[in-house]
Amino acid sequence: MSSLQKEQYIELAVGAENCAIRIEEIHEIIKMLSITDIPFSRSEVKGVVNLRGKVVCVMSLRNLLGMPDEPYSRETRIIVVRYREEFVGLIVDKVHKVTTYEEIHPSSGSNSRSREAVFEGIGRQGERLVGILKLEEILGG
Repeated sequence: MSSLQKEQYIELAVGAENCAIRIEEIHEIIKMLSITDIPFSRSEVKGVVNLRGKVVCVMSLRNLLGMPDEPYSRETRIIVVRYREEFVGLIVDKVHKVTTYEEIHPSSGSNSRSREAVFEGIGRQGERLVGILKLEEILGG
């Protein structure tokens, strides 16, 4: 049993994958905005947005997880997270809900740069299992 159980998470969808981010890492969730392109940037960097006077870099969580781009929908959101004293926007397909998990199991891919390494743990809610994203690995890798 982990002390992470009492923490709250935002559950979200990226393609067919359901993931979660600790709520304390999230600054805000906003609807899709017009994104200004940054020439010659990496493919996962979609550009920047002006968020109440602050320039925020926006990245595709799909691309960061190795998935291809999809057209944005009415449910597409930008999750603005705090990362190394900066704000970074992550484009996700859908935000589901705020939740807690009955149990948090450690992720199996802790030492490798594998797809599993992007998860800090697996949250269990009944029969459902949801990967809890490790922002340091996703944004710093």
